[in-house]
Amino acid sequence: MPSLAHFEAIAASLSAPETRAFIGGQFVDAVEGATFESINPATGKSLAHIAACGAQDVDKAVTAARTSFQAGLWSALHPGERKAILQKFADLIEEQAEQLAVLESLDSGKPIADCTGIDIPELCHCIRWYAEATDKLYDQLSPSGHKAVGMIKREAIGVVGTVLPWNFPLMMLGWKIAPALAAGNSMVIKPAEETSLSTLYVAKLAQDAGIPDGVFNVVTGLGQHAGQAMGLHNDIDVISFTGSTEVGRLFLKYAADSNLKRIVLECGGKNPSVVLEDAGDLDAVAEQVTGAVFWNMGENCTSNSRLIVHEKHKDSLLNKVLNKTGEWKTGNPLDPHHQLGAMISKTHFDKVAGYIETGKAEGAKIVLGGQVDDRAGLFIQPTVFDKVTPNMTIAKEEIFGPVLSIITVPSDEEAISVANESCYGLQASLFSRDISKAHVAAQKLQAGTVTVNCYGEGDITTPFGGYKLSGFGGKDNGMQAFDQYTETKTIWIDLST
Repeated sequence: MPSLAHFEAIAASLSAPETRAFIGGQFVDAVEGATFESINPATGKSLAHIAACGAQDVDKAVTAARTSFQAGLWSALHPGERKAILQKFADLIEEQAEQLAVLESLDSGKPIADCTGIDIPELCHCIRWYAEATDKLYDQLSPSGHKAVGMIKREAIGVVGTVLPWNFPLMMLGWKIAPALAAGNSMVIKPAEETSLSTLYVAKLAQDAGIPDGVFNVVTGLGQHAGQAMGLHNDIDVISFTGSTEVGRLFLKYAADSNLKRIVLECGGKNPSVVLEDAGDLDAVAEQVTGAVFWNMGENCTSNSRLIVHEKHKDSLLNKVLNKTGEWKTGNPLDPHHQLGAMISKTHFDKVAGYIETGKAEGAKIVLGGQVDDRAGLFIQPTVFDKVTPNMTIAKEEIFGPVLSIITVPSDEEAISVANESCYGLQASLFSRDISKAHVAAQKLQAGTVTVNCYGEGDITTPFGGYKLSGFGGKDNGMQAFDQYTETKTIWIDLST
């Protein structure tokens, strides 16, 4: 891994990033000329003033997308041609990987080691995987007998809008654009206002790769302006959103108030690590548990912020978790030796700090961390609560920070019951040495993804999304992701006449 000085030098070279919206193949200012400020959360210093798009800008982007779609500039290309362009797109991103990683780290506070080792490689892999699938999506014939031919075709839906989160800007960009573009759609992309710079950087690379003008549009701006305008626009066919449950509800309302566009939601989570009575190798369990809750500063929809552990293992596992947590160092995100960076904003810092105070007030016991001070930056040290009960606020609400709540249970049945006592159902991690017991327990856990003896989200081949308030309308990843970006058409040909 290169040094801090190496990444600081790259940061200095990126002193004037692109800040304008990208519409119809051109970088343009917002129609009304408004901007908003992007702040480096690790330093509090201004990075840039970015175009604050509104309804007029969204309309321009949608028009460009619809025009390109109807003209067949991308949608009518042979799948093999789209595949080649998307592969070149991934190659160009890979060539600019360090610059993108540094820009992402500056904008979001994410550790540079994660940006270079996870986020950018995942973006490239995602684009390449769906590029390979582009010319392997077969249509079907129904068993219609000798007197008719029933053709079942998959067609691009048209104009796809996507609204991205701030916690994984580039990774989530890949999850959205790769299947949508592979299927032949044109896109309007709204990055989170906190993290717009890396998406704008990628927009130019999309153009350089040969994606036609009007197919890849980026509108930057605040959610209540640009995001709402997308939700209410009558010429967007589907919106794929990753973010808070509160905003997800708004997009369902926007769809009802406009053209009943498809809405695909990946929202919050209050995910458990469930340690059953027969769990083994507690050192390995502790490593998975700490990674699950502290990765990306806990700013992660699948963060395992609840450790539900059988009383047989509680004391031993707690000691091991505390020892492992000591390996998670917090500080300057550009320093590759730091695993934890800064909270995304002062507002979010205060929210997480408030949950820590609430946990203490409700009787949970802090056994590590808990001291919150923003005078040296928006950093929160890993915090572990013991003596947490299922009815406490920190056990029920999504904190989105590096805070672990330990809930002790007397039986495996109670562990599963407590795990399911949530309005969310995105991910769960299960630890057991008995494969039969693990199978049974995994089926009982109410979550879109259940991992056994590890923490994870599957990979690009497996669909990702949640139960309950965690998900709605479709899945990211896997071949299933094509379903939300395509229409299924039946063509019935009568052969009897």
